Amino acid sequence: MVGWAIAVHGGAGVDPNLPTQRQDQAKQLLTRCLKLGISALRSNLSAIDVVELVVRELETDPIFNSGRGSALTEKGKVEMEASIMDGLGRRCGAVSGLTTVKNPVSLARLVMDKSPHSYLAFSGAEDFAKQMGVEREENDYFITEDNLGMLKIAQEANSIVFDYRIPTIGYESCGLGAESPLRMNGLPINFYSPETVGCVAVDTQGRCAAATSTGGLMNKKTGRIGDSPLIGAGTYACDVCGVSCTGEGEAIIRGTLAREVAAVMEYKGFGLQEAVDFVIKERLDDGKAGLIAVSKTGEVACGFNCVGMFRGCATEDGFMEVAIWE
Repeated sequence: MVGWAIAVHGGAGVDPNLPTQRQDQAKQLLTRCLKLGISALRSNLSAIDVVELVVRELETDPIFNSGRGSALTEKGKVEMEASIMDGLGRRCGAVSGLTTVKNPVSLARLVMDKSPHSYLAFSGAEDFAKQMGVEREENDYFITEDNLGMLKIAQEANSIVFDYRIPTIGYESCGLGAESPLRMNGLPINFYSPETVGCVAVDTQGRCAAATSTGGLMNKKTGRIGDSPLIGAGTYACDVCGVSCTGEGEAIIRGTLAREVAAVMEYKGFGLQEAVDFVIKERLDDGKAGLIAVSKTGEVACGFNCVGMFRGCATEDGFMEVAIWE
């Protein structure tokens, strides 16, 4: 028996001028989801069930970029993606290009449990959702007024919005104020935008699991797939740890970030926080990202190399924290 541990995230790379009200709303949601996961772990729910439960709750609330509240493509539609992985046997399921599935993480779980495959996308994933009888909504259900406004600004700027950022060069008329001294991917960052969600957990049996869900990038090209549904990039779990990532998807993919945490623990003998710190420092090149992780021994850790990350974590010994900044 080991102590349980859990962590949740709502995205990395936060506008330093994010209104206090937005910060409070995000913290309240993270706290609610963290308490939901804690209660489930105390009730001896398995880690894989806990991460699905928590991410479903995050997908249902429009504050972050997953499920309802997902970012919009260049065509003003929502294309969602998610993945889930059980460290026990390294079983996994992933989905991309969803337009009607209310809870993408649960469809990913069904891909893992009820199909011979690990990954289904677009029309194939939608067909599978119909076969499984999961709850579905029209695409308009997932679209919020805030995101319609951000898409308009992004299209006027002729750019993609990364995480909590939007380029504003030459677009002072958009009402975003002076150009920010902070830069991301060569572009100034000073505008709130929703981000990826994720959860990792280890139960009292030492079983680790991870799940990640997102709508992707604002103004992304139709058909773009990020790191969140890619096993080993945005999500990974094994008998050593569980990891969920957030940030610049292309950088996370290049660095196979989630798997790298497990790899340096397995092959270098690093502890969890040491592994997280190493990966954030050495495997992101010029990319900006963050991650949360748990180990089979009940440890919890997080790391990021950007302005902030919406996150919360708790362990069986009574530790609990919800934070945004360093």
